Amino acid sequence: MLGRMSRVGEGARVLLGLIRLVNGTAAMVAPEPIGRRLGIEPEENPAASYVTRLFGIRTMLIGYDLLQRDPAIRARALRVAPLIHVSDTAVAIAAGAAGKIPRKAAMTTAAISTTNTLLALTARRGSPPT
Repeated sequence: MLGRMSRVGEGARVLLGLIRLVNGTAAMVAPEPIGRRLGIEPEENPAASYVTRLFGIRTMLIGYDLLQRDPAIRARALRVAPLIHVSDTAVAIAAGAAGKIPRKAAMTTAAISTTNTLLALTARRGSPPT
């Protein structure tokens, strides 16, 4: 039987995996609306859709690994997830501060990445040792 922390960690891992799959799929299928929601107009920045799709597939693959049955694959995903999400947060903040992306996009992306970081840390802390 799983202990309380293990259940919380497993829940965080599954939630993070699902968030990654949903967000990644949305970025792959509908990059223009995703960009607009972040304050980036595709007409003004045509490369944004391409970059959004690149991040979409990356995001989907991370989510897929977090949801695998194989404990070794899940363990590796849990080891790298905090670094990925902290990096995403830092890049969003730096890009916003430098004026490279709109402030709204930076704040939204940083908030999403911070949430993902917290879920990744919770999932890692509550995962069984490998």
